[in-house]
Amino acid sequence: MAKVQNTLVTPRLILASSSKYRQELLTRLKIPFLSVSPDVDETPFPGEPPEQLALRLALAKAQHIAQAYPKHVVIGADQVASLHDLPLGKPGHAAAAHAQLQQLSGQTVTFFSAMAVVLGSHVQSTVVPTHCVFRHLSEAAIARYIAIDQPFDTAGSAKAECLGIALMQSMHSSDPTSIIGLPLIELTKMLAQVGLDPLDEHIQ
Repeated sequence: MAKVQNTLVTPRLILASSSKYRQELLTRLKIPFLSVSPDVDETPFPGEPPEQLALRLALAKAQHIAQAYPKHVVIGADQVASLHDLPLGKPGHAAAAHAQLQQLSGQTVTFFSAMAVVLGSHVQSTVVPTHCVFRHLSEAAIARYIAIDQPFDTAGSAKAECLGIALMQSMHSSDPTSIIGLPLIELTKMLAQVGLDPLDEHIQ
């Protein structure tokens, strides 16, 4: 378990993720929270559509942590990249990342960012897609990008929160934070439903 903020009292909000990028996004809402890494098998089911996979994993992560914190609001999140309705895995090493970016050059990739907010038996969930058009990438550009970002644990081999944004020709989404993996517009609405509206003066 990793605390994000020093506090003597456990906050009401828990982020079921160890991602530093999701943690940084959630701090924007100015609600104290803990970050707890869930132990969830992320293996896709045979033939499972990317959007359903992202949603299933987000729910599983939130519900897993909620079992240990039944009185807390728990956020689960997952993101799956899709090309031609097929999920893109994490490359794991440089050669696979290079091959993946060669495949994505000039293509439109959809990143499905799923979230679940769980408080006891109350469960909310959503999926926010981001459609990314990749630039036509030269071999030199791909090699330079991989050397800098080393996106080996990122589906689609593109870290949009880092230099990966330079791989894109355009991005289209209802929420600009969705591509980083935690759509804050939708999350704000969901948190308000369980008494954690970031604009409420009583939230500390």
